Amino acid sequence: MELSPEDAKLVTLARASRARTGAEHGAAVRDRDGRTYAASTVDLPSVRIDALDLAVAMAVSSGASGLEAAALVTEMHPEPVINGTAVRDVSGHGVSVFIADPTGAVVKVRTT
Repeated sequence: MELSPEDAKLVTLARASRARTGAEHGAAVRDRDGRTYAASTVDLPSVRIDALDLAVAMAVSSGASGLEAAALVTEMHPEPVINGTAVRDVSGHGVSVFIADPTGAVVKVRTT
């Protein structure tokens, strides 16, 4: 699957975030102003936040009014849940979420 340079950047950021921390998932989102936010899953005894939800929270806490696209890097076992995520909460329906394997190859595109 061929991605636009902006969407490929999201996959790269998500992949790097996951690799840096060794987390289950890495994610990145792009807001309507073109700013990007990357995060990895946080799994502590007192809190668990999935990477995609955390990237969205970072965007919202920085003043983003909506998102253009998102990427999630994962092993795909089990398949990540995209419907009902924070991406839809912020931007409604129609936002593409690119799901990629750890090598960065996009294996699915889900839409909120």
